[in-house]
Amino acid sequence: MMINKKMPSAFAQALLEPIIINNLTLPNRVIMAPMSRYKSAQGIPTSDTAQYYRRRAEGGVGLIITEGTVIGHKASYDHSDVPHMYGEAALAGWRNVVTEVHAAGGKIFSQLWHVGGVRQTGIPPDINVPGYAPSAIIHPGAKLQEVPYEMKTQDIRETIQAFADAALNAKRLGFDGVEIHGAHGFLIDQFFWSYTNKRSDHYGGNVLKDRMRFATEVLQAIRQVVGIDYPLSFRLSQWKLGAYDTRLVETPKELEQLLYPLLLAAGVDIFHCSTRQFHQAEFSGSKLNLAGWVKKITGKPVVTVGGVGLDSDFVSNIMSDQQSHFDLKNIKILLQRLEKQEFDFVAVGRALLADPYWLKKIIEQRFDEIKIFTKECLQNFY
Repeated sequence: MMINKKMPSAFAQALLEPIIINNLTLPNRVIMAPMSRYKSAQGIPTSDTAQYYRRRAEGGVGLIITEGTVIGHKASYDHSDVPHMYGEAALAGWRNVVTEVHAAGGKIFSQLWHVGGVRQTGIPPDINVPGYAPSAIIHPGAKLQEVPYEMKTQDIRETIQAFADAALNAKRLGFDGVEIHGAHGFLIDQFFWSYTNKRSDHYGGNVLKDRMRFATEVLQAIRQVVGIDYPLSFRLSQWKLGAYDTRLVETPKELEQLLYPLLLAAGVDIFHCSTRQFHQAEFSGSKLNLAGWVKKITGKPVVTVGGVGLDSDFVSNIMSDQQSHFDLKNIKILLQRLEKQEFDFVAVGRALLADPYWLKKIIEQRFDEIKIFTKECLQNFY
């Protein structure tokens, strides 16, 4: 669906500015955020998956980032119906998704994922495989509270290779880029987090730069196989699954120490900064959110996300009976900060889940026509 870029609207001016990432031109600043669907039986995306993503491309978003796609490691997933980025059948399913999105004029990244210690035994096809983690420490977000298997050096090497293989698969399928999931308390973030990383080797310990080593080696391996110009995004967060108030860093200086290894390792092109509410300040003494600080430190394009267009954060929405409502004031704040170039992209999750044509309606100021996100949207994923 085409969006009228000639409308004399502040909304259009803020959201419809094109941007170039390496050799990739994106037509606007709105990204469909990655949202797990658990609808790919045996890890295989279906024709319904392809149409789900195509509808968002038709709605005019500048870029789609897929739900987390797991890499080819035996402990990478925590649900039997998450999509794989390996295996002939799964790759054929993703090729169809890419074809449909491109046919609708869209761009699409694959998000590469390993859940780490969140996984528990009992997940098919091999129900005996436990969670793999940097240390044998129970993850707060693990449902059964099992102690995970502590990864040996060889396990780490195999996992790094699996990330690289998945990235190369995505590139060969025609994805326009890849995003590495380094947030929310999953495997890469478990290496970052001192609570889940008590290793005594050079992949962990009390020193942040050692806890960064796994991520940097993943990025280096990916960059080596996809090439220097292939767009590479990295998703990071302070909060963790099951520990929503956790913080990796407390100051801008600590954040700088976290970010520079990622930059130097593989030249990350985009930082996707996940927060529960985009408008919240990250550190005292400044109104900048996490994305704003990451951009200030790195100079790289950044994505802000968290409650865009809604009056509640996702935790309140999912964990209670609270229903989100459209919030125009929220949109106006977003646009003001985007115009100030505090961040470069806006990732929209729940609002786009409820309404594939959310962006077009925002730009045309048809606010009363926007479909409202409800809990039922999580089951339907239409």
